[in-house]
Amino acid sequence: MLRPLKLSREEAEVIALKALAFLANDPARLERFLALSGVSLSRIRDAAANPQFLAGLLNHLLEDESLLLTFTAEQEFDPRLPALAADLLSSATP
Repeated sequence: MLRPLKLSREEAEVIALKALAFLANDPARLERFLALSGVSLSRIRDAAANPQFLAGLLNHLLEDESLLLTFTAEQEFDPRLPALAADLLSSATP
């Protein structure tokens, strides 16, 4: 039986920032994300301050199960956490 998960907004932001670092550690992954998101590398730091951008970043991982599972395995996260964090951040106001 899976236990219910709860996250604070701050915890959701940390998960998203770790996901950004995960993508940034692989140039091909980062390039693909930047191309799909329309964010330039020079603007990514500013974009990362926006909860909607962070939610979108997590949704990017959620669209690719192998990418999601690689990320959660490396971080030793429950694979449900990125979806929970994305939901929380998408409802947050900047």
